Amino acid sequence: MMKQFLAIALICASASAMAIELPPEIAKQGNIRVAIVPNYPPMEFKDPATNTLTGFDVELGEALGRKLGIKIVWQETSFDQMMPAITSGRVDAILSGMTDLASRQDSATFIDYLRNGPRFFVQQSRAAEFKDTMALCGKKVGASRRTSFPKLIAAWSDAHCGGNPIIFVGTEGSADARTQLKQARIDAAVQGGETLPYIMDLEPGAYVPIGDVFAVQFTGLALNVKEKALQQAVVEALDALIADGSYRALLAKWKLTDYGVEKATINAGQ
Repeated sequence: MMKQFLAIALICASASAMAIELPPEIAKQGNIRVAIVPNYPPMEFKDPATNTLTGFDVELGEALGRKLGIKIVWQETSFDQMMPAITSGRVDAILSGMTDLASRQDSATFIDYLRNGPRFFVQQSRAAEFKDTMALCGKKVGASRRTSFPKLIAAWSDAHCGGNPIIFVGTEGSADARTQLKQARIDAAVQGGETLPYIMDLEPGAYVPIGDVFAVQFTGLALNVKEKALQQAVVEALDALIADGSYRALLAKWKLTDYGVEKATINAGQ
């Protein structure tokens, strides 16, 4: 009986250790080239002490690489060049806090690994002026113009502010929005709610969130639309990380537990 039990255990262990099947061209290449823009902590950024890549996406990418049995080669680029890089084949994937939007799904297929959503925040020194989100109506609100946030802010304003709409100010990323907030050039700012806890830890007492996230989105790992086999391999690898607890441990480390998913999905973004 004991021998049978050990045999079954060995078979199960062997099956769980089997490498996920990769497309032949990726296996031959020996790595997966992944585009990243390291300016969105805690998702991806440069460690100020070592100047090396770090963050949730970086650690998740490396964990996926281990599950797939292949090396991850990070390629730093600009936000504007990420989608052209995936469609032209210069990279195999994008893992850089990118929101899965229906408008992007003609150019890339997204393996969704995180829930996210935009959230308003203000300076702590002005918190008394903003008891709730309605106080934002008629105010200057900044957010990165290269994201979906401008449209989402406009939609929220149309739904809640009537004839006293939010005055949107486009910025060159979330860091620029925070700078403008400190300089009083805007009254409030918006960035992904998943990033605010990290920023608030870096600058204690500087910011206060106003309300909850006001739209639900998904963050996805982007792959070429034609790479069906690679898409399936990444889905299997992500589900394996969720199953063995590695994914949840990374969420906890980077204070993202509230934004986790239960399983990998494909193109769930709207």
